[in-house]
Amino acid sequence: MLLDHYEEFTEAQLKILEKYVTNTSGHVFVLRNLPEVIKGALFSRYSRSNLGLRSLLLKEFISNDDEAAFSSIVGNAASGTDDSTNQSLSIQKAQNFYDRILDGYGDDSIGELGGAHVALENVSMLAAKFIEDSRIGGSPLEKSTRYVYFDQKVNGEYLFYREPVLMTSAYRNLYIQTSNMLFDTYAKLIPPMTAIIEKTMVQSSSVSKVAYTAALRAKVLDCLRGLLPAGTLTNMGVYGNGRFFDQLIHKLHVSNLVEMQDLGKRLYDELAKVMPSFIRRAEINHHTHEKYVEFSETMSSELNLVAEHNIPLVKKRTEAGARLIDFDIDAPIKVAAALLFSHSDRSLFDLANHCRSLPEEELARILDAGCVARENRRQKSPRALEFANFTFEIVADFGVYRDLHRHRMLTQERQFLCCDYGFYVPPEIVGTECESEYMEALYEAKAAYDTIAVELPEEAQYIVPMAYNIRWYFQVNLRALQWLCELRSSAAGHPGYRLVAQSMAKQVIQAFPAFERFFKFVDYEGYELGRLDQEVRKEEKRMAREAT
Repeated sequence: MLLDHYEEFTEAQLKILEKYVTNTSGHVFVLRNLPEVIKGALFSRYSRSNLGLRSLLLKEFISNDDEAAFSSIVGNAASGTDDSTNQSLSIQKAQNFYDRILDGYGDDSIGELGGAHVALENVSMLAAKFIEDSRIGGSPLEKSTRYVYFDQKVNGEYLFYREPVLMTSAYRNLYIQTSNMLFDTYAKLIPPMTAIIEKTMVQSSSVSKVAYTAALRAKVLDCLRGLLPAGTLTNMGVYGNGRFFDQLIHKLHVSNLVEMQDLGKRLYDELAKVMPSFIRRAEINHHTHEKYVEFSETMSSELNLVAEHNIPLVKKRTEAGARLIDFDIDAPIKVAAALLFSHSDRSLFDLANHCRSLPEEELARILDAGCVARENRRQKSPRALEFANFTFEIVADFGVYRDLHRHRMLTQERQFLCCDYGFYVPPEIVGTECESEYMEALYEAKAAYDTIAVELPEEAQYIVPMAYNIRWYFQVNLRALQWLCELRSSAAGHPGYRLVAQSMAKQVIQAFPAFERFFKFVDYEGYELGRLDQEVRKEEKRMAREAT
C-alpha cells in the first residue's frame, strides 16, 4: 500500500508549497511556477537525500534564500507578473550555488531534469537539419512546406539565407540571382499547378470547402517544394533538456559554417539567462569545450586524411530508392528469444539456443504471440523487436530526407547536399505546361552549385533545391522500423517518403518472411487525393466541437 501523507507541514508552509506543487499531501505531484535551474537542482539534491521533495524545497531552497536566491529567481511567477530581467540576473548571481549542487549531487544525466522551449526564427533549412541531428533529448517542430506558402517577400526580398562567406566571395551575385530565380519559379507555378490539380481532384458534394481547399493547397505545395533551396529561411521550435542543449551548442560551435557558429553563440546566450548551470561547459572558452574542439578537429582531420587514401575510385551509385545493405541472419531467432525472456526464468543465451532448434511453425507461434493482439499502429510492439537490426542506404530528394530525418530512434548520417544524383519531378507536373519551367530552374540551380562547389563545397549546399537527391543511411532496429514504415506509408503522407517507407518494409519482408506479421499496418496503396480524407476528418471534428 502506498503511503500518501508521510510529511507534516505547518499551515504557513502549506500555503507556500501550494504555489509550487500541484498537491501538498499525495505521493504523486507536479512541480509548477519554478524556473528550470531550480527544478534541476532540486531533483539533483533529491537523489541524495532521505527527505521528500517538498521538504527539500522548503529547507534547502526557500529557507536558504541568501545563497539560493530563491525569492528573487522565482519572483512573482506564480502570480504571472514575473520580472524576467531581474530573474535572469538573480540566476547569474546564485549560479555558484546551483553549479555546486548539480556537480555534487549528480552526473551528466542531471542535465536532463531541466529543459527549455526555444524558438529559432529565420534559420535556413540546412541549419534546421543540423539542429535536428541532435536526436536524443530534444523535440523539434519545423515550419511545414506543405501548409505554408514560401513565396512571401520582406522589404522586397525573398526569405533565404545570405551566407556570409558567399556574400563576400566572387559567387555573391550568382548565389543571389539563382536563389531569386528558384523562388520566382516557385511563386509563378502556384496558380497553374492549382488549376491543374483542381481538374483531377474534383470536390465531392460531401466534402466541405474548408477541407477541400486545405487538401488542394497541400498537394500543390508538395509538388512545388522541390524548387525551394536549402537556404530557404524557416522557423522552428525546439524543446530540449539541458544535456541536449549542452551537446548541441558544442557541435554548433565547431561547425565550419558561419550560420551554425552564430546559432551556437545565440543559443548559449539565451539559455544562459534561464538555465546557465546546465550549459556552462558549452561556453566557448570553457575548458570542456576547448577539449571538445581539439577532439572534433583532430577526428575530422584524421578522417579526411584516411578518406583521401582509402576510398576506391569506382563509379558512384546514383540510383534513387532505399536499399537494404546489411542485416543479421539470426534476427528472427534473437527476436523470439527476447520475446520469451521476461516470461521465463531462463537465460537469454539458453533461450536463443532453444529457439534455434525449433521447427519453423513453433518459431512462428512465438513471433505471432508478440503481435497477434495488435489492433493499430499506435499499439507499440515489445522491445524484443529491437534485437533485429537493419542498415539501409537511401538516395532520395532532400524533401524526403527532411521528412524521414525527424525519426530519432535510429542512427542516420547524410553526405553533403549536392546535385550529382538527379532530381525528383512529381508525376502531377510531368506532361503539363509547368514541367519545362520546373526542370529549367533545377538545371540552372545545378549549374550554379557546380560552379560554387569547386571552391566552397559546404557553403554551396545552400543553393541546392529540395528536389535534388542526396545519399544517407539508416541503421534501425525492427521496432523503430515498424513505427516508421507504418506511419510514413499512411495515405496522408507525401508520396516521396511513402514510397521509401513501403520499399523498406518490402525489403525486410523479402529477407525475413517471418517478419511480415510485424508490418500489418503498412499501407502499400497509392492515393491520388493525398490528404483529403484527413482534412475531411479534421473539419468534421472542428464542426462537432463548435456544435457542442
